[in-house]
Amino acid sequence: MTKPIKALTIAGAVAAALAATAVPAQAQDTEKCFGVAKAGANDCAAGPGTTCAGTSTIDYQGNSWSLVPAGTCVDTVIDASMTSDGVERMGSLEALDRDLPAM
Repeated sequence: MTKPIKALTIAGAVAAALAATAVPAQAQDTEKCFGVAKAGANDCAAGPGTTCAGTSTIDYQGNSWSLVPAGTCVDTVIDASMTSDGVERMGSLEALDRDLPAM
């Protein structure tokens, strides 16, 4: 193998290894935010009795999440005028024990 071909082969292998370990841009720029999705609009994890995306049954269900821009979740406020009981809701980085379906 000639030196130029060997150098290209090594460079290609290094590039492939770096690409395989890179974190997708979406994963770097978003975070899970619990309690901010409208019913049926969650991204995943809507608690017991549900499967995944789009399975939340209550607006702003506390144990369902949606991806939001990184660093914005805890600043997300659901205005009281948008909730069924007229109480303001906040986003959370952890599942909440509020607005859960009856079991």
